[in-house]
Amino acid sequence: MKKATLLLITMILGVTVYAQEFNDYLEVSRQVLKTEKKALIAEVMQLTSEESTAFWPIYNEYEAKKYEVNTVYFKMVQEFSDNFDTMKGEKATEIYKQVLDVEMQLLKLEKTYAKKFAKVLTPQKTFRYLQAENKIKAMIDAEMALQIPLLEAIED
Repeated sequence: MKKATLLLITMILGVTVYAQEFNDYLEVSRQVLKTEKKALIAEVMQLTSEESTAFWPIYNEYEAKKYEVNTVYFKMVQEFSDNFDTMKGEKATEIYKQVLDVEMQLLKLEKTYAKKFAKVLTPQKTFRYLQAENKIKAMIDAEMALQIPLLEAIED
């Protein structure tokens, strides 16, 4: 993957701002990442004209559904941030259950859309696409892990 993409992801996720400014910044950052990611996928996939015609509508649909689920995730990150200093057991349980639900939703989406991609791409290109998605996700997850601190033990 391009080093520029990693740099972009770091810049997008590495800046700390507050409340509405954070939400505005996050939305702009997500749009930039969406554009950069699509260009990277296009470069990695090297689709024929026929494959492109079939692939991109499915990709766009998949990305739109992931966007909705990830919006819930980013709200949980904001909620974690808002409650970080005073988080009690009940709130921690609520948030981690939500995180697990989001991860399950994303996995179900991936499984559903892998089948759709497999109908329009060769098995090798389907796998290549899923590899690219997983590498991009791993870079984003790694940066998020660096930015989100571990919760300290707080007595209830």
